[in-house]
Amino acid sequence: MLDIHRTDSVPDTKIYFSHSLLPSYIDPQNVSTKKKPFSTFHAQHFTHTLHLTLPSETWDLVRTALQTNPLLSNPHYARVHMSLAELLDAEFLAYYIKQGGPIMMLSEGRPLIDPYLFSLYDGKLTLELDRPTYERCGLQGGTPVEDGGRKHQKQRWRVEYDLRSPSMKHGKKGFGRLEWAAQNVLNRSLSWLFCHVGGADGSAEALREGREVLNLHAPRVEKAEMRVERLTGVVVPKIATRNVKDEVYGEEEALGMLEYLHMLNLGSPRVYQRDAIDAHLSRYEVPDLGARGEERDLVQVCWRGFIAPRFARELFLLVRECGFKGRGEMRGKVRGYGCGWGWRRREVVQYECAGVWWEEGLECHAV
Repeated sequence: MLDIHRTDSVPDTKIYFSHSLLPSYIDPQNVSTKKKPFSTFHAQHFTHTLHLTLPSETWDLVRTALQTNPLLSNPHYARVHMSLAELLDAEFLAYYIKQGGPIMMLSEGRPLIDPYLFSLYDGKLTLELDRPTYERCGLQGGTPVEDGGRKHQKQRWRVEYDLRSPSMKHGKKGFGRLEWAAQNVLNRSLSWLFCHVGGADGSAEALREGREVLNLHAPRVEKAEMRVERLTGVVVPKIATRNVKDEVYGEEEALGMLEYLHMLNLGSPRVYQRDAIDAHLSRYEVPDLGARGEERDLVQVCWRGFIAPRFARELFLLVRECGFKGRGEMRGKVRGYGCGWGWRRREVVQYECAGVWWEEGLECHAV
């Protein structure tokens, strides 16, 4: 639609583009969390759906490596019903948080709508509360949350606690205030998603066999299933990496690539070479980035579940390694959809490394 037909004053969703050059070798044991694309992986705490789209010849190499990787071959998580007070229990706190256990948890609830919503990541507990609940809890250190309502009257608040801090233990004043709020105000049992951030098959087997502290709450272990779909005869934009800044990262070209990734994800017939729809019914064309697109066979892999940032990072490193082994130059695209705190953000990251071109898009939705 043209902008002149818009009657609302809501600004458009911002789309950020960035470009970075990666070294030829990346130590998998010491990966930077400040450089792209790893900073994007690290900032996306909770991911619901992750898409991987790459050439079919590259997928043949990646598939074998995926089956032998303990972290990527069997991603799993658990559903459990428990209250916030049970999460603050001394045994649970010592086993999963105080010892530095890499876990993440997300409670049920709709951001900016339900009275409260909780999350736990890297030992940091975040409480999102509406104004009446926040006042009844008596918690301190809350920050207002922008909810699109009145400008000078905050309706929602966010309170964060570092549960690994030495002051966060039973008997301390600050922890006692949080414990009182959990027992008297935030005392409803909720459905949680639980995931070992770096968990392999061992943690899933321990849950099934009842050897975890979480088994006191009868968790249900689920697997993030992998779905593979082959796309034959797809028109792929030809990327020229010699002058990337001028040929790829213009606004029109970048938006065209973002739209193209969405069309692939939807399985639209408009991206196939054999498509012959009338121009009066659809005017979509595969973006032209200075060179005519080529017909290729692609493979689209999709994971759905409660996915940790480390999974996306390790998947990227694995595909990059297999790409270097298979061909000196290849093209790949990675897309991910995540769940967040009621905000909406779109970010497209593009970067080049030794002839390998990637693109990643993250779109955050409220769960």
